[in-house]
Amino acid sequence: MSIAPDAALQLKAATLSTRTVMLITGAWMHVSSWDKFRKAFDAAGFETVAPAWPGLDKGAADLRNAPIAGLDTLTMGKLVDHYARIIATLPEPPLLVGHSMGGLVVQLLLDRGLGLAGVVLSPGPVGGALPGPTPLLSALPVLLKGPGQTHLLSRAAFAKNFANGLPKAELAKAYDAHVVPTATNIFYQAALMAGTWVQPRRRKQPLLILAAEMDRTVTPALSRASYRIQKGSAARTEIKLFAGRSHFLAGEPGWEEVAQYAIGWACEVL
Repeated sequence: MSIAPDAALQLKAATLSTRTVMLITGAWMHVSSWDKFRKAFDAAGFETVAPAWPGLDKGAADLRNAPIAGLDTLTMGKLVDHYARIIATLPEPPLLVGHSMGGLVVQLLLDRGLGLAGVVLSPGPVGGALPGPTPLLSALPVLLKGPGQTHLLSRAAFAKNFANGLPKAELAKAYDAHVVPTATNIFYQAALMAGTWVQPRRRKQPLLILAAEMDRTVTPALSRASYRIQKGSAARTEIKLFAGRSHFLAGEPGWEEVAQYAIGWACEVL
C-alpha cells in the first residue's frame, strides 16, 4: 500500500532535531515487518534504517530453513550492544522505534543515553514489570525449550497469540514473509528480569508506549506495568492504547493509524 506524503508533516520533519529513525524488530520478526511503517515515516520526511538482529540479515525463508550461526548464544546485552554500535555510525542521533522485544531494546538504549526519543509498540517488559499469566502462556513453548537454543514460532502460535488481529486469509502470507527463528535466551532474561532493568530517573529522552487491546503476547496490562516504571522519569512519558489491535499492530489492518500517531508524537517531541 502506498502512503501519500503529508506536506505538513514533511515541513515539520525538516525542522526537527533529527530526521533519522531506527526501527528495531522484536523476536521472530524479519526486518520486512517494518516495511509499512518505513513507508509512512519516509513519506513524512524522515530517513529510516531497520538493521537486522545479528545473523538475521538474510531472507525470511532462508533463515527458517538453515541454521543461524550464533543465534543460540545471543543475549539481551549482546543485542543492545549490536544496536548501540550501529547508532554510533549514523549521521545523527536517531528516533528509536521498537516492537515487542525490540521495544525493550529501545528502552535499554535510552537508558544508556542513546537516541533522542523512543516509540515502543507492545514492548517486552523492563525489569520490575510483571507479565501475568497470558504473556507467560504465550512464551511457554520458548521457555520449555530451555536457554541457549533457537526457537521458531509455529503457524498456530502466530495466528493465536501474535497476529490474532490479522484476517485469516492473510495469516499464511504474513508468516511466510516475516517469521524467523529467535534466541530463547532473550525470553529467559525477560522472565527472570536479568539484564532488563532501567533507571527511569536518569532518562532524559521522551518515551511513548503503544499498547494493543487484543495483544496476547504483551497484554495492555504488561504495557501499563512498563509505563508505571518509566513514568518515574522527568522526561515526557506517555502510553496510548489502540482498540481492536493485536501484537502485530504494525502490520495488521489499521496499522496506518498507529504509524501516524507515532509520527505525530515524534514531530511534537523532537
